[in-house]
Amino acid sequence: MAEKALTAVVQEAYVQGVSTRSVDDLVQAMGMTGISKSQVSRLCGEIDDKVKAFLARPIEGDWPYLWIGATYVKVRQQGRIVSVAVIVAVGVNSDGRREVLGMDIGPSEAETFWTAFLRKLARRGLRGVKLVVSDAHEGIKATVAKMLNATWQRCRVHFMRNALAHAGKSGRRVVSAFIATAFAQDDAEAAKTQWRKVADQLRPKLPKLSGFLDDADTDVLAYMTFPPQHRTKLHSTNPIERLNGEIKRRTEVVGIFPNEDAIVRLIGAILLEQNDEWAFQRARYMTLETIAPLSDDPIVSLPAIAS
Repeated sequence: MAEKALTAVVQEAYVQGVSTRSVDDLVQAMGMTGISKSQVSRLCGEIDDKVKAFLARPIEGDWPYLWIGATYVKVRQQGRIVSVAVIVAVGVNSDGRREVLGMDIGPSEAETFWTAFLRKLARRGLRGVKLVVSDAHEGIKATVAKMLNATWQRCRVHFMRNALAHAGKSGRRVVSAFIATAFAQDDAEAAKTQWRKVADQLRPKLPKLSGFLDDADTDVLAYMTFPPQHRTKLHSTNPIERLNGEIKRRTEVVGIFPNEDAIVRLIGAILLEQNDEWAFQRARYMTLETIAPLSDDPIVSLPAIAS
């Protein structure tokens, strides 16, 4: 019993980002003997099998919406300390349920990395993707079109930050309000029309910003072609940013990971924990009635029969 209790305490503390020294204090406070770093590593190694099974599980059904985001952590590689990108994918299926679909680690967010990541998801069964939401990473737009045949949505929040950098401090509030009028439209065509009007109004005084708007309307307004009930959740990477924020909070305790396996263990455990939490939530992330029509599966797409 003591060994089971110790394992449970150490594993939970590890996933919560508690340092080894704090784990030792916690264990002693519970009336158990102290614990060494090697014991922590051994006990936490038991997490690995669960994490690996979770990250390799089959992806079943249609997943109309996919969010992809990255965060960076430090790791030791061949005697050097380097930053690596940790990509996480979150999807919503045709039942309206949200799940963490996968993660991967790479040296940067190059197109080859995105392609390999999406290829892994496809091998596990990812299909039926209609929209992918991400920041404007180099190569991801082409990768999404090529690998998933899906529409790409450029995160509206990140776009606005970049756009307002062209407005100057004094003009940011006004420019933000101008651009927001496009987002307030009821449909995609009206939004594009308003977007062009805003770009033209700003052109005499802010030509660089207008050019920036000219190049971005299709990608920033892509979400407007999807059901109105979903749009507040589709226009940005906010659903995954909150998850990345939690990852950052817990990985800061570690500081520098000894190897990539340690990254997978901790971040994978965090993702598994979050996925379990979503699974136990009674409310769907999106209602079945509004998302089912997006499915490629004809059975799912049939209208509900009134009881």
